[in-house]
Amino acid sequence: MSDSATSVKIESNNPRLKNYLAAIVQSTEGFRVQGSEDTRRLDLLIFELENDDENIFKAIQSLLNSDAVGEVFLTSKNTDPSLLMQAMRIGVKEFFAQPLKEEEVRQALEGFKERGERSKHKKSPKLGQIIDVVGSKGGVGTTTVAVNLAVSLAEIKSIHSVALIDMNMLFGDIPLFLGLKPNFHWGEIFKNIDRLDSTFLMSVLSKHSSGVYVLPSPSYLNGYPASTPEIMGHLIDLMQKMFDFVVIDGGQSLNEGSLKAIEMSNTLLLVSLLSLTCLSNTNKLLMSLNNLEHLPKEYIRIVINRHLKSSDISLNDAESTINQKIFWTIPNDYKTTMSAINHGKAVSQIKANAPITKNIKEMAHVMTQREEKQEKKRWNFLKRL
Repeated sequence: MSDSATSVKIESNNPRLKNYLAAIVQSTEGFRVQGSEDTRRLDLLIFELENDDENIFKAIQSLLNSDAVGEVFLTSKNTDPSLLMQAMRIGVKEFFAQPLKEEEVRQALEGFKERGERSKHKKSPKLGQIIDVVGSKGGVGTTTVAVNLAVSLAEIKSIHSVALIDMNMLFGDIPLFLGLKPNFHWGEIFKNIDRLDSTFLMSVLSKHSSGVYVLPSPSYLNGYPASTPEIMGHLIDLMQKMFDFVVIDGGQSLNEGSLKAIEMSNTLLLVSLLSLTCLSNTNKLLMSLNNLEHLPKEYIRIVINRHLKSSDISLNDAESTINQKIFWTIPNDYKTTMSAINHGKAVSQIKANAPITKNIKEMAHVMTQREEKQEKKRWNFLKRL
């Protein structure tokens, strides 16, 4: 079967039903059943609905909203009209009553194919941007920057989906910063790496009220596999296909998994303070990062957090010390920041007109414009070839 064939995944706890649907799909020209080891974007999901579960509908809607799957078909023994209406409202294209009729399934597959032909003139989905936020040392506010940048990106109307990954193995605090009580963390993914696809990933992610999808860290050592470069590369590659922006709270760790995340990033935000120790660490990190082949120097951006204009060290002095321009300064707004952390909310949810809120919102807008310019530069370069 050609790689260009439409990929179909069938989710059912009934082996006979699953095999029956698989036989229909495989015997229909232009379609193939996607294996569990295949992590490419899913074109079509056929899902058996065994009960009227609100969480299942939410998961399906999340898959469609994040563009992790092209379309969803449902099948169920329950043909209650309210169930059908709910399915259609969340974007389900077809509903098959059981027992299944082969001709109905084939007609639905042909309809999917026709819709695909009509949309061929549309541009292919653009890969999402990866922003890795790394601290020059502990306590510089890396998580504050990562969390509030992700929320600010999600609040921009032109951005449809944002994810936030916590790479702090022991001290991951993102759920506390956002008032979340997640059921899963990326330790689950590492234990089940063979199952990792868009459907499994969306079942692990927690959704914040801002719309940001969060993948927390285990926050403790409990026999979970290490974040190897292969696993981290697999995870980020999948998330880049699913989300417009993926923000990584990289903490201060520079293990192999963290280095892989840095190498895959479109932008590395290196967070520092205007203090001698932080700037010294920043300088050491820059020298180390400049040796990475896959991360051009222009992709590294220095962010000065808790900036005071009356600081003993000026911005000019800092730039001379690290031999690089400072990309952004975030004002020292202790009251708003601590109130947000203590209440488990983003700063925009605590005080919309606070200096730090406006500042990070502006940085998010600049980041989106910067990515558009980078994309335009790449396109102009390709046209000249």
